[in-house]
Amino acid sequence: MRIALTGLGPMGSAMARRLIAAGHDLTVFNRTAANTEPFAALGATVAPSPAEAVKTADIALTVVSDDTATEAVTFGPDGVAEGLPPGGLHIVAGTISIALADRLDTEHRARGQHYISAPVLGRPPAAEAGQLFIMAAGEAAQIARARPLFDAIGQRVFEVGERPMQANTVKLCCNFLIFSTIEQMGEVFALAGKAGVERAAMLNVMTESFFNAPVHKNYGKLVVDGVFDPPGVKVSLGAKDVRLLLQAGEQLAVPLPFGSIVRDRYLAAIAQGEKDKDFAILGRHAERDAGIES
Repeated sequence: MRIALTGLGPMGSAMARRLIAAGHDLTVFNRTAANTEPFAALGATVAPSPAEAVKTADIALTVVSDDTATEAVTFGPDGVAEGLPPGGLHIVAGTISIALADRLDTEHRARGQHYISAPVLGRPPAAEAGQLFIMAAGEAAQIARARPLFDAIGQRVFEVGERPMQANTVKLCCNFLIFSTIEQMGEVFALAGKAGVERAAMLNVMTESFFNAPVHKNYGKLVVDGVFDPPGVKVSLGAKDVRLLLQAGEQLAVPLPFGSIVRDRYLAAIAQGEKDKDFAILGRHAERDAGIES
């Protein structure tokens, strides 16, 4: 399959390696050209623009950080929408707003192109291992068309609806569950710590009893070990995601009171110079409020 991938950050790079290993014909574009060099060495074609990358592609895959970047590489000069041929399929795997997902769907349809949203659950190591969980929404025929791509990067595909924005809604919900779980664990570690219980002991009780989900084990370990640098996902990106969650709540008239709490934790982290730390650092903020030294 001919695939054009735009965006070679940690996630996009991991996906690119998986797609090359799976035997797909890959063309890449990245705004920082130096990031494309390792993929040229692996046999990928390097394009000078998103439009050039997608001209002969069956599928265009975009993996960039936010709405602004997604709009720029899609609708900007020499963007994906300009170069993708009629009948071509565009997939955005990044975490974007539900409003942008609707716009992408509408504008690609107007051009005779197809669009599906397919955000993922999993950090860069999961992407490297092809173990991402993929939430896909759009026309069923287009999701089926993308299966070879999904099979290369993920362990399971969840089809969540026919409107692309439904996948983005599910992704924001899942991210919020991660963020709020980290906040819960931080508060638990603070209370237990004030009683003289070590974080590691508290985590062991949790994860060896009722609270043994990956989100508790993986993020709890990051909080206990204090492994916040280098980041898997930065505080700045977590703050962006919770902002999109609250925007979705406003758009759909759904109060999200805990979302506001998480937003304020992120703002505090940014104010304290932690925007480039791993977002699991939120698990230490409740301890700071309790006067516990990290």
